[in-house]
Amino acid sequence: MTGTLIGVGTGPGDPELLTLKALRVLESADVVAHFAKRGRKGNARRTVEGLLKPSVVELPLDYPVTTEIDKAHADYIGAIQSFYAESAARVEDHLRAGRDVAVLSEGDPLFYGSYMHLHVRLASRYPARVIPGITAMSGCWSQAGLPIVQGDDILSILPGTLPEAELIRRLSDTEGFVIMKVGRNLAKIRRALAAAGKLTGAVYVERGTMDDTRTQDLADKADDEAPYFSLILGPGWQAKPQGEAA
Repeated sequence: MTGTLIGVGTGPGDPELLTLKALRVLESADVVAHFAKRGRKGNARRTVEGLLKPSVVELPLDYPVTTEIDKAHADYIGAIQSFYAESAARVEDHLRAGRDVAVLSEGDPLFYGSYMHLHVRLASRYPARVIPGITAMSGCWSQAGLPIVQGDDILSILPGTLPEAELIRRLSDTEGFVIMKVGRNLAKIRRALAAAGKLTGAVYVERGTMDDTRTQDLADKADDEAPYFSLILGPGWQAKPQGEAA
């Protein structure tokens, strides 16, 4: 008998946005693994604080590097690939021993989630299932009350790490958009939005659904850095009816 690998989406940050299925898995899992920056408790782990059974075995998976080295540098690529291979081996030890391992993932496990690096290494050899979670972008546009796309609108999801020219090209060919991985790319993203004619109406959301969240028009956001948990929303549905004045 082997254990089951379970990717668990913890949602965008508000514990009340956990699904009932995710909660049931967390209450019964033998082992709970979670990714985080070294020396910190990751957001997914903070989201489930107080929900794990007392006897659970916790398996922290601490990234060896985050933003210290450029992601295109050979040192970063080598370190991060070795880390994911080693993390998979640590999880596999528990699976072989017959223990179910729930791997926490911010948002949805199969959408830009680190869980995927374990899934592709282990799911072909062990029982595996994935509990979907509410994505950060869904939490953010719901918090902002921002209808994002409608009808035949196209929605583009773009990493802010793309080169400026590529951002401009893709923003020019979509109705709605979500820009993730803002961080130190904020000034570049703003320039790309302006060049594509999409700056007006863009909304900046920081730490969506969390206690210290804030939402504002991107035009009013200082041109500095943004925290990891931030993104930019651009609504489509340009033909939507306008509300009447009271």
